[in-house]
Amino acid sequence: MPELGPSLMKSLLREASEQLQRAGLPEPRRQVLRIWSDLRGSGPGEALLDGAPPLEPDKTAMFQRAIERRASGEPLPHVTGWAGFRHLTLRSDRRALIPRPETEGLVDLLLQRVRAGNVADVGTGSGCIALSLALEGAFSRVLGVDCSAEALALARLNSQVVGNSAVHFVRGDLCGPLSQGSFDAVISNPPYLTVGEYTALDPSVRDWEPAVALRSGVDGLEATARLLNEAPAVLRPGGWLALEVDCTRSGIAAQLAGQYGWDDVSLHLDLFGRERYLLARRSDTP
Repeated sequence: MPELGPSLMKSLLREASEQLQRAGLPEPRRQVLRIWSDLRGSGPGEALLDGAPPLEPDKTAMFQRAIERRASGEPLPHVTGWAGFRHLTLRSDRRALIPRPETEGLVDLLLQRVRAGNVADVGTGSGCIALSLALEGAFSRVLGVDCSAEALALARLNSQVVGNSAVHFVRGDLCGPLSQGSFDAVISNPPYLTVGEYTALDPSVRDWEPAVALRSGVDGLEATARLLNEAPAVLRPGGWLALEVDCTRSGIAAQLAGQYGWDDVSLHLDLFGRERYLLARRSDTP
């Protein structure tokens, strides 16, 4: 296959956009340019320039395979292999949840209260929260915990990608690996869907992202309740817990926090105006 000059390149991009449009995907042109630019390691606008370098034959074939994968329903971050989160660009695949803009707000809320000391990201997945805290805070220790060996492998890869070797990742079940009374904050985006909600998910999520990171018992609150119960033991007096919760059960989660003895329990809105975050403080008394 010969190299593609500018005119053939634009024709290839147009055909790819039409393929994604036929598949019913939103903003097909934007997605095509994202795939092209991630493949080339360049800005999306370069593909539209008459003076853009020609696309090599092997990358042309890779681009066409990527378009076919996206048209079949595979998530865009899996197709390109990259996802943005706050100030980071991270590797993304089906080993962990795709980092989402909603979760970025949870990091902001915690940093407004705790910026130093020891912090644990429970259910770290891709490592996006832990790595963001290490970059933006002044923590002496950042620990990422996950029960999935595959997710931890991806998190460690992302640690290498962003050049931060200070974050440590360990395998374990929620707060199980954490030392008692040694953390100033615990943050988590735990699974919070019911079995029925998980079954009804769009296939672009259900078929591609790990169920263990999405389902949380019959009522969707299993992981949240366990964190509310376990976290006080690993936090220092006055330490903070920051959780992402399902907006339809945020009130129930807040009630549970009160029942477990947390102080300063509050709910906060995400960028879509939904009650998505729960913050609570451990009592100042041991």
